[in-house]
Amino acid sequence: MSEPYYITTAISYPNGRPHIGHAYEAIAADVIARFQRLRGREVRFQTGTDEHGLKMARKAEEQGKTARELADEMSGYFRDMCDALNVSYDRFIRTVEDDHHKASQAIWRAMEEKGDLYLDRYEGWYSVRDEAYYDEKELVEGEGGEKLSPQGTPVEWTVEESWFFRLSKYQEPLLELLRTPGFLEPESRRNEMIAFVSGGLKDLSVSRTSFDWGVPVPGSDGHVMYVWVDALTNYITGLGYPDDTENWRKFWPADLHLIGKDIVRFHTVYWPAFLMSADIELPKQVFGHGFLLNRGQKESKSLGNVTDPLALAEQFGVDTLRYFLLREVAFGQDGSYSPEAIVTRSNAELANSFGNLAQRTLSMIAKNLEGEVAAFEQADDDTALLAKVREACAVTLPAEFEKLAFSVGIEAWIQAVYACNQYIDEQAPWTLKKTDPERMRAVLLTLYMAIRDLAIAIQPVIPTKAADVLDQLGIPQGDRAYADLDNAGWFDALVAGGHAIDKPTPAFPRLELPETDAA
Repeated sequence: MSEPYYITTAISYPNGRPHIGHAYEAIAADVIARFQRLRGREVRFQTGTDEHGLKMARKAEEQGKTARELADEMSGYFRDMCDALNVSYDRFIRTVEDDHHKASQAIWRAMEEKGDLYLDRYEGWYSVRDEAYYDEKELVEGEGGEKLSPQGTPVEWTVEESWFFRLSKYQEPLLELLRTPGFLEPESRRNEMIAFVSGGLKDLSVSRTSFDWGVPVPGSDGHVMYVWVDALTNYITGLGYPDDTENWRKFWPADLHLIGKDIVRFHTVYWPAFLMSADIELPKQVFGHGFLLNRGQKESKSLGNVTDPLALAEQFGVDTLRYFLLREVAFGQDGSYSPEAIVTRSNAELANSFGNLAQRTLSMIAKNLEGEVAAFEQADDDTALLAKVREACAVTLPAEFEKLAFSVGIEAWIQAVYACNQYIDEQAPWTLKKTDPERMRAVLLTLYMAIRDLAIAIQPVIPTKAADVLDQLGIPQGDRAYADLDNAGWFDALVAGGHAIDKPTPAFPRLELPETDAA
């Protein structure tokens, strides 16, 4: 049986339509899920929307809708985004669903039975936009002297009866967890959270009475759960908690929670503490990725630079956008994007390099070999090229992707592509056609073998385009896993019964910027 692998994104707060940051996280998680499937693992991939809380309640009131009407409408945009970007989730979860309410109340009861919940009165600062409580010492001063959260969002003084969670009880276990190698990556996030917890933890307000849009607290009329209690619980809801389901036994604990760096505290302090209290095993890793900046600037409605990811995908292509985002930005750090950068990267690496390599190689096979792919005798140059390609595709790229170092893995892949293009220029099969037809055949079929490896390796990033290339090569659907890269006899098996390809069609056309973007 294959080893299970469970990955989640943060569930998106749908008080507005999806932006490029939502797309970035969904695409990155999808690349990981596809990569692990190609490695032979049984993957469970969950994403969704976090639909409760004061922010949603107020937004609905502004629009003259019920909170559920707004949630239904806005959640649909996020599901549509995932579908349009070819995100291969197994469940798109919504926190308004009945099984989620059941799971949230179950973990609440478990924490209550542990003696970790008590009723008291909350007085303090709360950011509706962040759905987060802040100590006075964490606040910063705005330009007008107003108090703001560390993220620069408005805060308001809140006074209400509340259930509290004994977060302070878990300070030392949390420090031990955060110091565990690999639990929280990258290192900068880990150091930040160790410093936060070392500064002392206060008990956490975990219910609200000033509004009713949330999961009801069991046995406590008028209280709904703090949105982060119910939001974080989604990760176990999707596996059937609290029931002893097959998915629960197979996939928990999660292998990876992939989240933005702005919500690391919730996932590496609050969430582990809730799980410890409920006697539930802890997730194996949390990774807090960086932000995407629009031409170096943080996106903002006031600046008018908020980007619709579906518009980018429609303009440049889904796989092109996926490739750019994983190639351009060192995962974990902040990165910048622009239409010009997308076009430049795509044309240089996908169209001019990999696309041109596949197109001219397969065209020459179709024209000069009548499409026939058959056994041939390899020379030293051929063996050296295939060894270089295999090292990149079967060793370096998988090792770097396992570490979530996508840009490093793709760099190794594109260097192998460049090596193939240098090889074809040096070998000059168009000249060999006249002087040494057998050598020409060996060169073209060596390139055929290399392109197969390159297409298999890059599938997680550009699944549709990679499949297009593999289809044109005639590689069977069942022979496209990463394990097939280590199958030394694949070519002999493929050609044993005769194999031929048709004239190819370009997989990666060059992109042009519309005049408005070019200007």
